[in-house]
Amino acid sequence: MKNTLAAGAVLVCAAAVPAHADLLDWNVSPFTADVGQWTFTLGGAADGSLYTADQPDFRGLDQSGATGAAWVSDKLERTYDDGMVISLRSVFEIFHDKLSGDNYGSYFVQKVYGTVQTGLGRAEIGMTDGAAYSLAVVGPEVDNFTSLDNPNATFFVNPLTNRAFIGIFSLNSAVESSLNYAKISYYTPRLFGVQIGASFTPSEGKDVVPFINPGPRVDNRQRGIWEGALSYQGDSGRFSYGASATIAVAHGVHKTLGHDGMIDWAIGAQTDYSLTDDLKLSVGGAYRQTNLYTFDINDALARGNTGALHTSSMLTYGSWMVGGEYSTGSAGGSLGLPTLGVHGAEASVGYTLNTNAQITAGWQQWIYGRNKGLFYDGADHISMDAGFLHLNFHI
Repeated sequence: MKNTLAAGAVLVCAAAVPAHADLLDWNVSPFTADVGQWTFTLGGAADGSLYTADQPDFRGLDQSGATGAAWVSDKLERTYDDGMVISLRSVFEIFHDKLSGDNYGSYFVQKVYGTVQTGLGRAEIGMTDGAAYSLAVVGPEVDNFTSLDNPNATFFVNPLTNRAFIGIFSLNSAVESSLNYAKISYYTPRLFGVQIGASFTPSEGKDVVPFINPGPRVDNRQRGIWEGALSYQGDSGRFSYGASATIAVAHGVHKTLGHDGMIDWAIGAQTDYSLTDDLKLSVGGAYRQTNLYTFDINDALARGNTGALHTSSMLTYGSWMVGGEYSTGSAGGSLGLPTLGVHGAEASVGYTLNTNAQITAGWQQWIYGRNKGLFYDGADHISMDAGFLHLNFHI
């Protein structure tokens, strides 16, 4: 059944070419309005997927259907005569279901922060990504919503929790441990291809202004999260390339036996080669290692590491993209926790309908294993695959 869906989805993508020419030759711009000397911009995004999955059966398990999410974003910005730009930005998730959402727990408020951009760099304060995540290179992706690496849309249900199965251990090769906690960040201008970023997150609080909220009062929470990031971009002839090295460290408080402060680091690289004016090949990948068990910030272990490796390639021709991904990871358990292993593979075809929309058809497979305990089907290994058709629309 999944092969039928994948084949049908490719035909839909192919049919999109004349549709693009005849019916979709339009674009939608964000709403803008002047508010005194400031400019207000309102936009948003929505994505949805049709999928059919093949995973071990369970009573009442639905293995096909639809999933999606939607966001609204706004920006209030002013540009001064000396070139300084000040802006206030926010993003709100107005809809999600059990298989789709954001990277921050799928709360209504995703981001609320302010930025100041000058010739000396950019400063940010508020609920937003940290420097380690913002400057990370993880390899090319046909569709970052359905990518194996830190996906926003998934296609497998854990019938024991009625939530996304990969929630037990979702791979992410970029350091994202500070999530959207309130923080202060600074990014240098990119000089000779090099850009440096740094962030400080005082706690796991989400009260927009740093230092206001100490975060959840749970054991083993992290305080004083420092991040550093080094990014490089360059080009030579038909080649362009980029690389990153990032790290985050923190102090654990109210630690229980076997827990410690956090250390989380990653490296990544990508290169693009223009075969012709219209045809480009991209390859890349990233590796991350941390003592956060399954990347859970409140489970930093004194013994045992969690690692993730992501590799990918993509061929771009005009509006078409064809790519493949491979991801693998392991979470070393201690204190009675199981050691988890996971391997994922994906092949996808994407087509850019216009400046607002992209459609992607693909297939992915996940294989999970554990050294103790069982999955919902009574086995210590489980294999799942799915075919999907995904539409992303953004303004």
